[in-house]
Amino acid sequence: MQVHTPDNPIYLRRRWLSRFNLAMAWCTMAFGLFWLGWIFFTLFSEGFSGLGGHIFSMDTPPPGVEGGLRNAIVGSLMITLFGLLVGTPVGILCGIYLAEFGQKSHLASATRFMNDILLSAPSIVIGLFIYELVVVRQGHFSGWSGSLALSLLVIPVVVRTTENMLKLVPNSLREAAYALGTPKWKLVSMVTLRAAKAGVLTGVLLAFARISGETAPLLFTAMNNNFFSTNMNQPIANLPNVIYQFAMSPYTDWHELAWAAALLITLTVLAANIAARYIGNKKS
Repeated sequence: MQVHTPDNPIYLRRRWLSRFNLAMAWCTMAFGLFWLGWIFFTLFSEGFSGLGGHIFSMDTPPPGVEGGLRNAIVGSLMITLFGLLVGTPVGILCGIYLAEFGQKSHLASATRFMNDILLSAPSIVIGLFIYELVVVRQGHFSGWSGSLALSLLVIPVVVRTTENMLKLVPNSLREAAYALGTPKWKLVSMVTLRAAKAGVLTGVLLAFARISGETAPLLFTAMNNNFFSTNMNQPIANLPNVIYQFAMSPYTDWHELAWAAALLITLTVLAANIAARYIGNKKS
C-alpha cells in the first residue's frame, strides 16, 4: 500500500496539478469579470451622463434638438407587459399539464421537446415568423404583433420553470389532498400551484427580464415611431429600436440618448433578476 506523504511523487504531481487547475479557474473567472466590469463601467458612465428629467418628459427628437425617451419608454412598457400577459397564462397552463396531467405521455414528451427548441430558438426567427404570420397579412407593423412575438419568448421560460417547480412539490401533499377527497383540478389550483407560487413567479420575472431588451423581434413587428402613441394597432416606439437606430447614427446627441436607453433597460433587467432571486429564496 502506497502512503500519500508530502514527499511522494504522485502526491506532489496531484498537488501541483490541483494548484494549476485552481489558478486557471481563477484566471478565467478574472478574465470574464474584467470584460463584464468594463462593459458595466462604460454603460454606467455613458448612460448616467445622458439621464435627466427630459428623458421622461420629452419624446425622441430629430438630430440637433433636445429630446427624451418618453414615447419609447411607454411603448416598451406596453409591448412588454402585453406580451407577458399573453405568454404567462399559456406557459403556466402548459407547465401544469406537463407536471400534473401529462407527465410521461407521448404528448408531454413531444411538448417538452418543442419547448426546448423554442427556448433555444434565436429571437430573430420568432420575429420573422410573426412578420410573415401577422404583419404581412395586416399590411402594416403594429404593437400587437410585437407583443405576440415577445409572448412566444415568454412561453418556454414559464413552461420550464412552472413544470420544474411543480415537480419539487412533495407527493405527500398530493396524497393528503386525495385522501380528503379533493378533485384533481382543486388539488392543482389550491395545493400544488400554491406551494410552488414563489418559483412560478420567479419564472415570470425571468421571462420579463429576457424580453425587456429584445430588439430583433421588434424590428420585424413593432418597428418604431418617433411620436408619442399608445395605439397598439400601429407602429409604436420602443427602447430597443431606439438604441439600434440612434447608436448607428452619426449624431452625438442621439448617442447620448442611446446610452441612456441602454442604461434604463439594464437597470430594469437587473431589478427583475434581483426580485426573482429574492422571491426564489423565500419559502412559499
